[in-house]
Amino acid sequence: MISRIVCAFIAAVVLAGCNQDAGTTVPPPVALNSDAMGVFCGMNLLEHPGPKGQIITGSRIDPFWFTSVRDTVAFTLMPDQPRDIRAIYVSDMAKAPNWEDPGATNWIDARKAFYVIESRRQGGMGAAEAIPFGNRAAADGFVATNGGRVVTFAEIPPTYVLGSDNVGDQSERDHSDTKTN
Repeated sequence: MISRIVCAFIAAVVLAGCNQDAGTTVPPPVALNSDAMGVFCGMNLLEHPGPKGQIITGSRIDPFWFTSVRDTVAFTLMPDQPRDIRAIYVSDMAKAPNWEDPGATNWIDARKAFYVIESRRQGGMGAAEAIPFGNRAAADGFVATNGGRVVTFAEIPPTYVLGSDNVGDQSERDHSDTKTN
């Protein structure tokens, strides 16, 4: 009888430890595939050129997919979207084969990327795009060819991704309220 109680106690401690690890481990990105449909447009990601995004939450098995990085960032700012974000990944365009084929597995942590905004290069549907790069040198090289400026995730103005009547007023924003576990 005592050995059963001891075994049950040990099992409970082990399981509790597993749950703590699961909450702090960042899930890896999912490879882009033909099942990936954009959250906002409902279209297949493979049918759109340019960088893509995915957000992994704790309350869902599959990632939220985005046909553009702009939409990915916008999702994190919308109060009616899930807040249990575990990871945000974007296409590393420094490793992309080309604009038409941004790659299926070259994902980078969105918070560590460098973004080119206000460039001549447009995203899907002709909208402005925040173009992600895994290193600053690649982002600077893109700016030299296509114009724009380099910013970090936290420096992408909300008006750039959410839209604004006064596009010239693109103040910086604080992403500290967008939590990742």
